[in-house]
Amino acid sequence: MFSYKNRSLFVLLIALIVLCEQCNAYLPGLAKTYKANQNYTIQVNKITSVHTQIPYEYYKLPVCQPDKKDYESENLGEILLGDVIESSLFREQPCTVINGYQDTKCEPILTADQTKTLQDRIKQGYRAHWLFDGLPARQSELEAHQPGFDIGFVGRDGQEGIFVNNHFKIVIHYHQAPGADDYNVVGFVVEPSSVEYTGASPKGYEKDLNCPASTDGSQIVDKDSFILWTYSVTFQKSETRWEKRWDTYLKPNEQSVRFHWFSILNSLMIVFFLTVMVALIMMRTLKADFRKYNSIDASDEPEETGWKMIHGDVFRPPTHPMILSVLVGSGVQVFAMTIITMLFAILGFLSPANIGSLQTSLVVLFVIMAMFAGYFSTRAYVSFKGTNWKRNTINTAFGFPGFIFFIFFIINMMLRGYGSSAAIPFTTFLSLIAMWFGISVPLAFTGSYFAFKKPVPQDPVRTNQIPRQIPDQIWYMKPALSILMGAILPFGAVFIELYFILSAVWDNQLYYIFGFLFIVLIILVVTSAEITIVMCYFQLCAEDYHWWWRSFLTSGASALFMFLYFIYFFKHLQITKFVSIMLYFGYSLIMASTFFVMTGAIGFYACHWFVRKIYSSIHIN
Repeated sequence: MFSYKNRSLFVLLIALIVLCEQCNAYLPGLAKTYKANQNYTIQVNKITSVHTQIPYEYYKLPVCQPDKKDYESENLGEILLGDVIESSLFREQPCTVINGYQDTKCEPILTADQTKTLQDRIKQGYRAHWLFDGLPARQSELEAHQPGFDIGFVGRDGQEGIFVNNHFKIVIHYHQAPGADDYNVVGFVVEPSSVEYTGASPKGYEKDLNCPASTDGSQIVDKDSFILWTYSVTFQKSETRWEKRWDTYLKPNEQSVRFHWFSILNSLMIVFFLTVMVALIMMRTLKADFRKYNSIDASDEPEETGWKMIHGDVFRPPTHPMILSVLVGSGVQVFAMTIITMLFAILGFLSPANIGSLQTSLVVLFVIMAMFAGYFSTRAYVSFKGTNWKRNTINTAFGFPGFIFFIFFIINMMLRGYGSSAAIPFTTFLSLIAMWFGISVPLAFTGSYFAFKKPVPQDPVRTNQIPRQIPDQIWYMKPALSILMGAILPFGAVFIELYFILSAVWDNQLYYIFGFLFIVLIILVVTSAEITIVMCYFQLCAEDYHWWWRSFLTSGASALFMFLYFIYFFKHLQITKFVSIMLYFGYSLIMASTFFVMTGAIGFYACHWFVRKIYSSIHIN
């Protein structure tokens, strides 16, 4: 029998193995070379729609598929995104009829169920996603920021009905160095069209792979209709080098760049005025207070006023100290995860060529940063004079991660009910559980143990046994109103960039302008810290010493405005299905919650530093 220590080490080892399996998301891609007339395979991935937000496997459509499909191994991020990368039948160069392949599962005559499935997907605006050499297919040169192509359309050019795009003109852009025999793929375009072939029937095309003559009509989707699936491949030489091939996909347009700079300048103005206000408080008002308090002889016993009057209560522990310490620790965990992810992205480790690398990094780093959650949560708890640090650590390890996991579990059950490819399989679900219990929880206890062993910092002033009464506050210093007023500024620093993030997430677009995002993140940190210090100073001057929770909520309440913005943004989306609405608000709740604990922790520590600084700079009688 294993001892308790051996069992713990065994579980930790298994969890580390699961974690290391996800590390392939950080490996940079290497340039592949192809030779002329070399056999190649285009990969199919998934289909997505901005109307439903529910991805499906590409071969859930009634299309031709190989008898034996080769699946590409996926990292955690790809699984969460619903990517299912499989081999396809697209290999030859001339115009080819896929139905004639001998190694093909293909039902050219649609059944009633297949007809309904295809019609529903076309009406819901689904787009197909293919890959070649790691590049996502795009429908045209002008749609680089929105990968994929339409699988069909409803009525066009005077034609009524539902039509399927059954012919694919595949254009592969390649770069070939002078004198070289091989080439690199630098572009992948799929131009779909709906073609009605003359005299198309189930017979006569089993062995003939040449495209028959076509009419000017489009291929309608109807029960018992016969559909020929065809494609052609052409190669176009390009001057774009392999290392620059993603520029077409990721280069923002001029209007987008102007909006980003406007967002940054807007945020910088907020930071400038806040910095001036904090400087005035620190350099003029506080210096005047220090001179007044420190120049008075103790025997004079003057009447104390302002923030010095509450020195005997300012470090009194807050109500519900364990809840506050858990939130603070979780906020530090999210903040550390965000900063490291941004650094990885800026350095190029999260290349879009590695699909799902960003999502994988967020999950992996969140698990690892549990050590910071345990450490800072326990440090805050013992500073609140708490004694049950083990229970506090358990709440930290399971509280906020459990809340996120519960919402994700509900979302996953909905996706599974609709047969979506984004529903994670049971083995992946067990991997997430192993990472949580085998890595995150032990790391949280490790950080908490080191924090508990570290000496508790002494307060600069003594706390009175009997709390003093707080005078009536002026209307604008009421807790709810002052918190909401302070929370507007951190949200105002990010709301423009938030629009681009939401557009990329819910409109299935590529987002890779992490340089702008990192600048906005730094501005958010500075804004949250400074507005909390300003509001904390006003609160202390009003002789209100309940600043612990107020410091966390002043900046953390910006998540409320973020969630309200999510509701406003929802009106601009084209989501119609009830389950899609639940998915949207479920993920929005996760985003707002992480933003709440992160900004709250920033405000808490900024105010904590400020309060300790000012009360350690005066002489208390």
